[in-house]
Amino acid sequence: MSKGSLRTYFQLVAPGAAAGPFGAATIARLPIAMTPLGIVLLVQHVTGSYALAGSVTGAFALGTAVGAPLWGRAIDRLGQPWVVGPTAVVSAVFTALIALTAGHVPLAVLIVLGAFAGVSFPPMTPAMRSAWREAVPDTSRHAAAFALDAVSVETIFIAGPMLLSLLLVVGSPVVPLLVTSGLLIVGGVTYATTGAARRAGSRGTAEALVAAVAQSRFDRVLPHGLLPVLVTGLGLAVAFGAIDTALAATARDVLGNQATLGFLFAAVAGGSATSGLWFGTRGVTQRAQIRFLPVLLLAFACGLTPISLLIGESSPALLVLLPLLYLTGLAISPTLIILQNLVDLAAPAARSSEGQAWLSTSVTTGAGAGTAAAGALIDLGGAPWGFATAGLAALVAASFAAGLRGRHARSTWPPQPTTTGG
Repeated sequence: MSKGSLRTYFQLVAPGAAAGPFGAATIARLPIAMTPLGIVLLVQHVTGSYALAGSVTGAFALGTAVGAPLWGRAIDRLGQPWVVGPTAVVSAVFTALIALTAGHVPLAVLIVLGAFAGVSFPPMTPAMRSAWREAVPDTSRHAAAFALDAVSVETIFIAGPMLLSLLLVVGSPVVPLLVTSGLLIVGGVTYATTGAARRAGSRGTAEALVAAVAQSRFDRVLPHGLLPVLVTGLGLAVAFGAIDTALAATARDVLGNQATLGFLFAAVAGGSATSGLWFGTRGVTQRAQIRFLPVLLLAFACGLTPISLLIGESSPALLVLLPLLYLTGLAISPTLIILQNLVDLAAPAARSSEGQAWLSTSVTTGAGAGTAAAGALIDLGGAPWGFATAGLAALVAASFAAGLRGRHARSTWPPQPTTTGG
């Protein structure tokens, strides 16, 4: 990466309009990576069962999938401070209640608390994407800002579990969830008070109300033209979930050392971060992004194939797997950045936060499904089947992306907004 590219990112996070909301959002998004794992470790500690712990985590994941588009729509209509701050506090309270009551209340109560913690979780990623537009007026730098944001989220999924592991060393399994609750309140409330958050999402309210009256019933639920993008994102997320499970199985069963899991995740994240930061400064046109999307997904699938074959035939050393995982990770961030850009293209301006929240729901749902499917297949055939599941999901996503490219070439996507009543 050139010095000019790095300078662009340093300028974005330098003290100024963007530094405050970006820093606060980063703190508020750490719980995205910490809460599910923290729940699993705590509930397993008090019940002795990963299956029971998984039921509480599943309730949390389902809640976030349901709540995200609702809060995204609320942001578009009410503005960010009225949504992000209150939801951060409420979600943090429910998370803290899980920590304080685990082992003292029935499992059903923990499941309900997990669901409420998920439903009320603030839509930080859609909110921050809108805030970038306010904090960085220069539209030529928006692509770099979105790329930096995407890379920061991936870094959080590495740093969050590492912080949680450190907290377990110095305290009981209750401590990580309590710290997570504190981070969510501090980050969410601080973000909601920034100037960018106050300005973002506060415009277009009248436009949103007028558009809602004119839309069909389906469009009132899901912005018109968004479905093919969400299906593509769903397939990609299934691959993500399958990879996570496959990496855990590889560390345990192939490498024989659970401590190597962090290195495996870091290799994938490192490749993704490298390509994401590079891609964000290239100024790739909208047409080129749509054209490249199926190619990136196909490359992702192809990168997973040799890993699956390698661990199926032998027990490769860690130093052999790391470069392969790094190369595979190169396809991830640009793919996610393009999907986010396509959501902006398909969703009306007055529903942009809601559109991004729908993508978050698609990714959350797909990742959960991929984790479950890969887990079942790994039990049958070992870690290679997990990578094979991820590769197949990426191929399916590539086929949908290819269809989207064809529709765009024929000028049938994105469609014009519906203007007739339903």
